[in-house]
Amino acid sequence: MQFFSDNVAPVHPAVFAAMQAADAVDSGYDGDRLSKALDARFSALFGREAVALWLPTGTVANAIALATICPPYGGVICHHEAHIQNDECGAPEFYTHGAKLLLAGGADAKMTPETAAVVADAIPNDVHRVQPRALSLTNATELGTVYTPAEVRALATLAATRGWRVHMDGARLANAAVHLGCSPADLTRGVDVLSFGFVKNGGLSAEALVFFDPALADDALRRRKRGGHLLSKGRYLAAQIHAMLDGDLWLANARAANTAAARLARAASGRLVHPVEANELFLRMTPDEAAALRAKGYGFYDWSAGVIRLVTHWASRPDEVDALATAIAAL
Repeated sequence: MQFFSDNVAPVHPAVFAAMQAADAVDSGYDGDRLSKALDARFSALFGREAVALWLPTGTVANAIALATICPPYGGVICHHEAHIQNDECGAPEFYTHGAKLLLAGGADAKMTPETAAVVADAIPNDVHRVQPRALSLTNATELGTVYTPAEVRALATLAATRGWRVHMDGARLANAAVHLGCSPADLTRGVDVLSFGFVKNGGLSAEALVFFDPALADDALRRRKRGGHLLSKGRYLAAQIHAMLDGDLWLANARAANTAAARLARAASGRLVHPVEANELFLRMTPDEAAALRAKGYGFYDWSAGVIRLVTHWASRPDEVDALATAIAAL
């Protein structure tokens, strides 16, 4: 009974079916009909012109996005809990050829214009210092909280006044959209490039990098090739993305994950370290209590001293979720 991550979830059957349907002779790389249709698909989804590239992992999507909007001598302001800071083994620095991550604070892994400005304002504007060129925010965050549309717009406004580009790590964007009940367009006002996650939400091996400034996309296409991520049979990645967007499957899957997390949150309300706004929970728990849950067959990560992390996903079984909720309440 695994609650380690939404990466443990199975692939949704519709994704496999779409890949099977794409299993025919077509153009290679991104010249096939499914890959070519992604721009129009995402433009319709967001209500504005967009250029979309498939990529195999969220790490490379984030890294290529940042390389496209930040020069090697620039800096990217992000929260100190951000995935690009703590979980990507230096990939952003590698792909940008040396751009620096500038770490900001903020409660529950959310930056504010004030915390981002504090970082920038502390840097003298001279040739000896790395100057901020971009801002990267994660929605939903690494601590399972969600930026509202107003909060995203406030950060984007700050970035615009400072001349920074804006990247959003949307590995769990679906969970954020479901929690808020708003459209993806509402969550990305002022964002230049979005890493749109599918793998954690029922996909197999496809993420989308969505550019709202089409002029940036040509550079990203070349970086994708140079970085070794232009797959020769890209239609199978494109097929996964289309399948997840069809009938709003991406939202239905996220809704199932969020619902399971909310069930656990109700059972563990006195233990919650952060608000539960998506599909991640962080609970205060002693080592003996954590061991007792593991003895019952539950898998999860120790996050920090006295804190564990639980993550639900689209296929979390209600009986397993209910059993874990009962076990937590009984501790």
